[in-house]
Order: sequence, then structure tokens, then C-alpha cells
Amino acid sequence: MLDRLKELGSEARAALQSAADVVELESVRVKYLGRKSELTQVSRGLKDLDPDERRSVGMAVNELKKELGVLLEQSKERLESAGEASAGLDLTLPGRMPWVGGKHPLTRTYERLESIFRGLGFEVALGPHVEDGFHNFDALNIPPDHPARDGWDTFYIDDEALLRTHTSPVQIRVMESRKPPIRIIAPGRVYRNETPDASHGSEFYQLEGLYVDRDVRFGELKGVLIRFMRELYGESVNLRFRAGFFPFTEPSTEVDVECLICQGTGCSVCSGTGWVELLGAGMVDPRVFEAVGYDPGEFTGYAFGLGVDRICMMMTGTDDIRLFLENDLRFLRQI
Repeated sequence: MLDRLKELGSEARAALQSAADVVELESVRVKYLGRKSELTQVSRGLKDLDPDERRSVGMAVNELKKELGVLLEQSKERLESAGEASAGLDLTLPGRMPWVGGKHPLTRTYERLESIFRGLGFEVALGPHVEDGFHNFDALNIPPDHPARDGWDTFYIDDEALLRTHTSPVQIRVMESRKPPIRIIAPGRVYRNETPDASHGSEFYQLEGLYVDRDVRFGELKGVLIRFMRELYGESVNLRFRAGFFPFTEPSTEVDVECLICQGTGCSVCSGTGWVELLGAGMVDPRVFEAVGYDPGEFTGYAFGLGVDRICMMMTGTDDIRLFLENDLRFLRQI
């Protein structure tokens, strides 16, 4: 019996060391260490041997099983390493860091604008996305028969409810609930029923500001906007103020920035003019104050509104505003 165990050991060692792959190695394991192997049968037959022979054969069987188990693991590691090397794997290379997402460029722009205006003394005010005609139009000096009302391209839900076309209704709601002085910004999403193009969208973000107190002057508005633009784009940014018209401000102005996409030479974003309109502003019309119960003889104020998406375009060098809402990770990872 001991001689046969020596023969089995020699055969098993040779088979384990010569196995060409893990499949062949598994066959060797089953043959010499499996439940139906000769070595297992010897173990089961120990009870039929006399005590002295049972002791010596049992020790030999256990030692051989232990030895073959170690050789099996060593052969398995050898074959697995050889397989990885043949597959072109280099286990010494450092691991690859997983890609980690970040904030959307519109979110980063939104937070940047909010930070600048907070530094200028403004607080943030929010309001509902579904508005009524009074807060969205009437209180802002845009009655039902006003021609400017057609230009807002409104999404109506029913005769009374609509999706807000700007965040100016937030200003009305704040003035209805508080007395001056008021210095707020009202950022948020707005909706207009118009055909999207490279610089316009049907769903986009605005940030509007309002300051109301006694003896507020147009020069203060201009100073705030210049300081804001320089904080945003740098001290060397080129700006221009143009006369404008808005039903809720008088006098009104529009503020353009030299196109940062083409550096003023003309492109699709600036329609070849070299300038991009970023915001409208002006002194609050007295009729707006009357609509919220303020005395226009006692209080004055200014208001302004800007497109967050357009500012984000200028900051990131993006030439199509629609890219921000298409959720294309290839684009988002670039900026």
C-alpha cells in the first residue's frame, strides 16, 4: 500500500507541474484528489487494515494530500499569471482613477452670479414657476391690450395660469410682502414659446435684480452693473450701454458685452455684430410701485435682468446655447 502511495505521489506531482492550462489542471485535481480518486479510495479503506498498517498508511495519505494541495495552488497561480501576461495585462501599472462627475456649467455660472451679487449686498428671493397674469404682466405695467405682451410668447396653462416668462413676478411678490429698502436678486428658470436657435431657447435661466429705497439714482444702477461685469469677465471687459424699452422701467437701457467667442470680429452668436446683449435694466416705472402699494413720490428704484445661459456661453466659449440642455457628456466633460 505504501509503495502504491509513492507511485501515486510521483504521478500526481508530474501531472500538476506539466498542466498546460487551468482546464487541464482541474482534470488532474479530479483524478488525484477528487471524491472518486484512488487516493480517496485508499482513505476510505483504512478501516479494513490492521492497526499498525492503518497508522502508517493514514499518515502517508494525509501527508500526500497536503503536499498535492500545496502543489495544486502553486500550479494554479502559475497558470493564471501566465494567462494574464499573455492577455497583455501589466499588473505593475497603477490603477485608473474612476471618472467623477461635476456640477453642470449652468449651475456653476448660477452660483458665480449669486456670489457676485451677494458681495454687492443683494439677497436671494425665489418664486413659483406657474404664475398668474397679474404678477407676470399686469403689475409690471403690461396690461392685456399692451403690444409688448405679444412678444413674450407665453405658455398658457389655462385662462388664468401660465408658465412665467421672466423672474420679474418674484420682484412683485417681494414688494407686496415687504416695505423698502429692498435689495434682492431673483434667479430661476423661465419659459417662452419660441423656436430655439444658437442664442435662444424655449426654456432657460434668468437672474433679475431689484433695489428700492429713497433717492435711488440711475448712476447707482450703472455702477452696480459695471462692477458686476468686471467681476465676472475681468477689468478689461468692453461694455456698452444702449437706450432700450421695457414696460416696467423708465428710463431703460440694454447692456452689451463684446463677444468673447469671436473677440468682436463677428460670429453666429453675436449675429456678426461683435456684441452680445446680456441684460436689460432701468429705473422702476412709477406704475409698478402703484400696483404693489408703494408711493412713487417717496420711493425710487432700479431693476435689471440677465440671461444666465448667455453668460455661461461667454464664460465657456460655447457657440450654441442648446448644448447646455442636451445632456451630452462629451460636451459637458470638455467644459
